Amino acid sequence: MAPRCWRWWPWSSWTRTRLPPSRSIQNFGQHFSTQEQTPQICVVGSGPAGFYTAQHLLKHHSRAHVDIYEKQLVPFGLVRFGVAPDHPEVKSYGAEDHQALDIPGEELPGVFAARAFVGWYNGLPENRELAPDLSCDTAVILGQGNVALDVARILLTPPDHLEKTDITEAALGALRQSRVKTVWIVGRRGPLQVAFTIKELREMIQLPGTRPMLDPVDFLGLQDRIKEAARPRKRLMELLLRTATEKPGVEEAARRASASRAWGLRFFRSPQQVLPSPDGWRVAGIRLAVTRLEGIGEATRAVPTGDVEDLPCGLVLSSVGYKSRPIDPSVPFDPKLGVIPNMEGRVVDVPGLYCSGWVKRGPTGVITTTMTDSFLTGQILLQDLRAGHLPSGPRPGSVAIKALLDSRGVWPVSFSDWEKLDAEEVSRGQALGKPREKLLDPQEMLQLLGH
Repeated sequence: MAPRCWRWWPWSSWTRTRLPPSRSIQNFGQHFSTQEQTPQICVVGSGPAGFYTAQHLLKHHSRAHVDIYEKQLVPFGLVRFGVAPDHPEVKSYGAEDHQALDIPGEELPGVFAARAFVGWYNGLPENRELAPDLSCDTAVILGQGNVALDVARILLTPPDHLEKTDITEAALGALRQSRVKTVWIVGRRGPLQVAFTIKELREMIQLPGTRPMLDPVDFLGLQDRIKEAARPRKRLMELLLRTATEKPGVEEAARRASASRAWGLRFFRSPQQVLPSPDGWRVAGIRLAVTRLEGIGEATRAVPTGDVEDLPCGLVLSSVGYKSRPIDPSVPFDPKLGVIPNMEGRVVDVPGLYCSGWVKRGPTGVITTTMTDSFLTGQILLQDLRAGHLPSGPRPGSVAIKALLDSRGVWPVSFSDWEKLDAEEVSRGQALGKPREKLLDPQEMLQLLGH
């Protein structure tokens, strides 16, 4: 089969009015040539960072011409693939890769990157055959950010609460058969250093059919330190402290007593080894190094005490960080930081090349961070354009790209093609009482388009 890519052009008028809302951050690069009057801009990657940058360019330069290219057969990046199905209004992350644990046993069946697990239940084609075994009693999630809580919530949410979301039918079927009753969310540091936000924590505490498990000992001596925290962190810590130490009211106590599932936070634990089953064929537990904190403020780090503990489990999901991948050998890339070296979005030593999103600043922030960051990249680009710092003169633009794709036998999928796929997904979803049923198989998508 001939290689294919997703190409959207022209799209200027569309993006002015239909920028998709999101909290995800997708990595992308911008490399363009321009004439003085009609700048031609190429955006690589159709995630939120690309959309927001393009929106700024089109809003502030009436003659800007923008082409956008995407490797998937469908647009919107992790707006589509990174959101929890029960959180259609928010996003979690946007880098293409995950941080490896680099510990023995990481390769065992039953160990997955949280990013892949999220892709599985969200219908990312490359993860559609992940097939996680949910027949175990206990799952362990390594990491204490919002993605970790998203994954824990999906594992423990009653399946009938997910039926009207756009979760894939395959994932929903697996969750209906799941035997997972307990989820531990493990972090190297303490309560003051958790990376999740209060909204996600509150949802976990109130999740139907579940009860929280927090050890009051982990919160000893934190009351005074909480008072010194900034307001968002203070509110988060106060909720954690109340949940861990205060006796629940009668109604809440009854709810927790009747819960058939549970989740807990384990602090001061660092993964040391994934433990195999007796036959060596799958994960049976994880060995955790007990840690203590050294340093103060942002310099606080977890160091091992020498003690270890083994936590039995049948599923390990790693959510310890995300990173971008290099886009091309011609584009500078810092593999240690996982970013393209840049100054305010200008790629170092490559005039005319810009970046935005996590590939610009690293895996931090939410949708408002991405929006602001992307607008700034667009602003810098336009400043350079006005100052005459960019390549000028006639350039072929998308015509050259089309010729290159033709020479390589690449058959682009157009935006009108995407609209056909979108309509098909919505139609299938309506038959199931869902917003949409995502197409998972690229070959099926192409057949539907007659390619």
